[in-house]
Amino acid sequence: MKTEYIKKALIPILCLLLGGAAGFMLRGVLSNKDKAVVEQREAGYRYINPLLECDTTRNTIQNKELYDFEHDIENIIKNRLDKNWAKKVSVYFRELNDGLWFSIGEQEKFTIASLRKVPMLITFLKKAESDKKILLQKIRYTLQTNYNDLQAIKPSQVLTPGQDYTIEELLYRMIVYSDNNAFTLLSSIVDVKELDKTYEVFGIIPPGTNIDADYRSVDSYASFFKILYNASYLSRDMSEKALDLLGKSEFRAGILEGVPQNILVAHKFGEHWNPQNSIKELHDCGIVYYPEHPYLLCIMSIGENFQLLDDAIASISKSIFVHVDEQHKKHYPKK
Repeated sequence: MKTEYIKKALIPILCLLLGGAAGFMLRGVLSNKDKAVVEQREAGYRYINPLLECDTTRNTIQNKELYDFEHDIENIIKNRLDKNWAKKVSVYFRELNDGLWFSIGEQEKFTIASLRKVPMLITFLKKAESDKKILLQKIRYTLQTNYNDLQAIKPSQVLTPGQDYTIEELLYRMIVYSDNNAFTLLSSIVDVKELDKTYEVFGIIPPGTNIDADYRSVDSYASFFKILYNASYLSRDMSEKALDLLGKSEFRAGILEGVPQNILVAHKFGEHWNPQNSIKELHDCGIVYYPEHPYLLCIMSIGENFQLLDDAIASISKSIFVHVDEQHKKHYPKK
C-alpha cells in the first residue's frame, strides 16, 4: 500500500519535471528531434484526467508553432505595457495532456488575494476523504465585519447573519461567488497544519510564513490546478468535485471572455486593491477544456484600472484559444 502511494505521488512529479524540461527546451530554436512528454492517463472523468504513467517521445508539435504562439502573447503584453494599461503581466500556459508549456514574466510576484480560496478548498476536501461528515458540519455566521466590503468585484449572493451553514455550503459560496465572508468563516476552523500541507506538498511556502510567502509567481500558483487535473493529491472523486465547483464560478470576465461560450472553463479569479493608492491587481487562473486538448492558463496582472487589466487577460486568453484551435481544430468542429 505504501509503495503504491509513493508511486502515485512520484509519477506526476516526474512528468512535471520532464514536461518542464520539454517546455523550457522548446522556447529556443530546436530541431524536430527534440523530445517532449507523452503521458498515459485514465479516461472516464469530466474534469480530471488521472495520471497513470509518462514517457518521453519525439516532439509532435513543430517548435516554430510554439515559438510564434509565445511571441504573439509577448506582443499583446508589450502593447498593454507601452500604453501604460498595465504595469506587469505574467502568463503561464500548459497543454495538460502532452506537457508542452511556456511562461512569460515567471519571475514577477503578485498578491494572490482570492486565489487563496483554491488551496482552502483542497484542504477541506482532503479532510473529507477520511471524514465525510465534516462537509455537513455547520457554522453560524457571526462575523462582526463584512469582508466583502474589501472586494471590488462583489459576490451576487451573500451570507445571512445569524444563519447556520454547512462547510459544503460555505465551500460552494467561497468558490462560485468568491465570498470573502465564507472564506473567513472557513479560515476560522481549518486545521492550519493541514492547510500548510496543501501548500507545501508541491513546494509552495504557506502564506504568513514570511513577507515573501504572501506573494506568488504565476508558475507556482498554477501548481494547484495541475494537482486537481492530475488527481495527484486529492482522490479522483474529490478532484472532480473541486473542478466542478470551479467550473461554476459566476465570474464571467477574464479568461472566459476569450473562449467560445460552449467551452467549459474551471477557474478562479483574484483581485486586490488598496484604497490608499491607485495600484490594482487582477488575476485569473484555470483550465480551459478544449476538446481532447485541455490547457491550463494562468494570467496575473498589475495596473491602475480593473477594466483595462480584464481586457488584457481576455485578449491573451483569446489569442491562446486561437492558437490552440489552429493546431487542433479537427477536435472542435465549428457549427
